[in-house]
Amino acid sequence: MQEITAQEIKPGMQVRVFQKIKEGDKERLQQIEGIVLAKKHGKENGATFTVRRVIDGVGVEWIFPVYLPTIQKIELLKSARVRRAKLYYLRNKSSKQARKKLKLNSFKISLKEEPEKEVKIEDQNIEKETE
Repeated sequence: MQEITAQEIKPGMQVRVFQKIKEGDKERLQQIEGIVLAKKHGKENGATFTVRRVIDGVGVEWIFPVYLPTIQKIELLKSARVRRAKLYYLRNKSSKQARKKLKLNSFKISLKEEPEKEVKIEDQNIEKETE
């Protein structure tokens, strides 16, 4: 799992969002996992992204503002190559059909990865002084 920022989210990604919830005097982290259906309004202050998951046969969607201060972190679980900006058609598909529609690239995630730098180690002759 790879940690990403809310600005890097794209439709088709399966993410786990950690949100801080305050219940009375206690605070806890709530984990919300699902597929990102849409990202709206780009990078402006009112930008949002929609996460969908089927729980007990009922589809549940959460709409998060990108700059929500209660979001602690976002983990990228899987990434899919999609050909649409909004994946609302997945609402009408079953979970199995939706997985079939998305071409998962679970092992080809390349966010924030830098190319590996080659390190050359030169042989140095170190002379030891003997006393």
